[in-house]
Amino acid sequence: MHKRSTLYLAVAAALSLPAVASADFTEDIEINGYLKNETAIFLKSGQMTGEARTMLDRRSKDAGNLMKFENSARFFVNGSIGEESSWHLDVNLICDSEGVNSDWQCHKNYTQNDWFREAYVDTSVGELSLRLGKQQVVWGTADGIKLLDIINPTDFREMAQNAMEDSRIPIWMINAEMNVGESGNLQFILSENRKNVIPGLDDKDVGGHPFIMKGVDSITGPVNGFLHVTPALAGVAASFNAAAFAGMFTGSLNTSGLLPFAGMTVDGFASNPNIVGYPCASPGVCGAPTPFGPGKFVLNNIAQNGLAPGDPNANNNVTNLLAVYGPQVTQVNWNPANPTSAFEYMPNATFATFNTFNTFNGARFVGANAVYREEDPSTSEPNFGFRYRGSLENGFNFSLNYFYHYSANPEIHMSWHDAVTGEKLVVQRATGVSPAPGVVMPNPATNVGINDIPLNAAANPLANPTILLHNAAGQYYGAFDPTTGTWNANTHGVTMVMEETRSRVNSFGGSFDYGTQWGDVPVVIRGEALYDKNEKQPVVDKRLLGIGDLTNALVMEDMDKFSYVLGLDITVMTNLLVSGQFIQMINLDYVDDQRTCTTQTGINFDCSRYTADFSTVHMTNGLNKGWEYKEFYSLFFSKPFGESQLGRWNNITMYEDGGGWWNRFDMEYSFTDEWVGSAELNLYWGDEDTTFGQFKESSNFQVGVKYIWE
Repeated sequence: MHKRSTLYLAVAAALSLPAVASADFTEDIEINGYLKNETAIFLKSGQMTGEARTMLDRRSKDAGNLMKFENSARFFVNGSIGEESSWHLDVNLICDSEGVNSDWQCHKNYTQNDWFREAYVDTSVGELSLRLGKQQVVWGTADGIKLLDIINPTDFREMAQNAMEDSRIPIWMINAEMNVGESGNLQFILSENRKNVIPGLDDKDVGGHPFIMKGVDSITGPVNGFLHVTPALAGVAASFNAAAFAGMFTGSLNTSGLLPFAGMTVDGFASNPNIVGYPCASPGVCGAPTPFGPGKFVLNNIAQNGLAPGDPNANNNVTNLLAVYGPQVTQVNWNPANPTSAFEYMPNATFATFNTFNTFNGARFVGANAVYREEDPSTSEPNFGFRYRGSLENGFNFSLNYFYHYSANPEIHMSWHDAVTGEKLVVQRATGVSPAPGVVMPNPATNVGINDIPLNAAANPLANPTILLHNAAGQYYGAFDPTTGTWNANTHGVTMVMEETRSRVNSFGGSFDYGTQWGDVPVVIRGEALYDKNEKQPVVDKRLLGIGDLTNALVMEDMDKFSYVLGLDITVMTNLLVSGQFIQMINLDYVDDQRTCTTQTGINFDCSRYTADFSTVHMTNGLNKGWEYKEFYSLFFSKPFGESQLGRWNNITMYEDGGGWWNRFDMEYSFTDEWVGSAELNLYWGDEDTTFGQFKESSNFQVGVKYIWE
């Protein structure tokens, strides 16, 4: 299906031009290209995002370690088809031995390392010029950032370090242009839809990749990602269910597990100065009341070690469940007012909620699992758009652009499903979930006796609901049935599904540039703007997260966004180009509902609902809030140097709101017509919770050599 869809547009183009399709492609063939090596080293020692494999993993790379050892052989093949048509092929045989796994080393379709990079035919039909095939189309001109340049997706394996011509991903398309009047040009694009390549988002294991964003690590990261934290939380729930059933909290066999503990919250347990329990040799055979110690220590002990040596539900300090700072169970912090771990974000989750996330397989309590699914739109559903370019008599150039497309940025939706049938389940926030054994409560369709709390209920610290899950037939999930208080006849477990998909977006934009003189100084004033309708934004609800409603606590919502860049280019000192830019991105649907909640023990914590920063939202930074107005500033210099101007150096510095910085200095020098040397320095610094600042440990220095043949 997907292979046929990938070639859909190319086949359609060939069928529409039978004369071209049947022509001789072997006329006047020219081949040129180059061999190139690029070698990069890290400049700083430290641990990169996603590099740790456990909470206590202190592994890091050292300054001087290899970041990249990339070798490529690139071939550009051009030929004629009759007198009016031509064809082009770009093959780039590229491999990086330092890629974190095989997907990031050599060839992979629709990435920067796609060996079959471009293949298109140039022809014409009347006044219509056509380029048919796999190609790049450039709409934007901004430095260091893509704004209007939205036709092709981008490979972000090196963030913005690569030249856009290299990081842009060629796709199959029909590209048609015709001149209109004396100075106008109309372009029409019909292209396949493809997504951006974002390290770590849907990869099984890319630990050690230098450009994993914190926001991505929060989704799939082995320590902080919801994909791994959720089953770990459910494992702890299974351990507590087993402990409650055995009688460790009551002293005698408890046939309802955690259900009777709907009045006990995570904070109520963790903040308790001395948990008193009943050591049990076997279920129902328990000793005298025994002080177990501070609640946070007991919680951490059960979370990390389970109930007995070898417990499969033990977390073993792998995922970020509690703010541990050492291997001992007493080396843990508890601070819901400044959370940095999963349980600290869930202080008002009731113990009865944890019953929902596990089942009993006949031998032991088993926690929920989590899966990541890609539900990408079919590539047979194309994007399309057009651009009109024109010029006025005074030299003012402008364009008007429109593109109807699937967003290149994936969106993640979370939901609970039956682990056996796959049915999507209904989340219920309920009170009254601890009936006496044998007392049958009503079906959830009538909702009598189980009181729903609305999704956006006021932050009432006295009404901490229990999270329940049920299917369309009214069957509840969990080891114990909340409608009866006894073993659940429904033995199906639950799975938290993280579904990656993309939505349709309408993009309206335009650009302008105007060249003039300030005295003897040539000046170009330029700008571009883009209005995106129905993009998606991540919205965090800490109130719902606080009660354990995981799938509704982080959702994707519609967002209209307006972005623009204003630039000024001047040339001084004969040939020194100086370019400054101001970039602003405005979220027209920004969410910022500020609220404060209180835990069971009286701790106030932030339970606001707000737009999260996709790039940096992370458990270690309070689930970082996004920006309603996000601004970037850049300054770019470029100048040729050396005898006969055979070299050129460039330097771009970018600053972002929040205190993040990136500076790239690069230079290239042609020693002969065949041999070219290059060097590049990339520095990241500033606040570690900004787009650029989070990559400070990925600062690097690169050198390259290229041999060109004609």
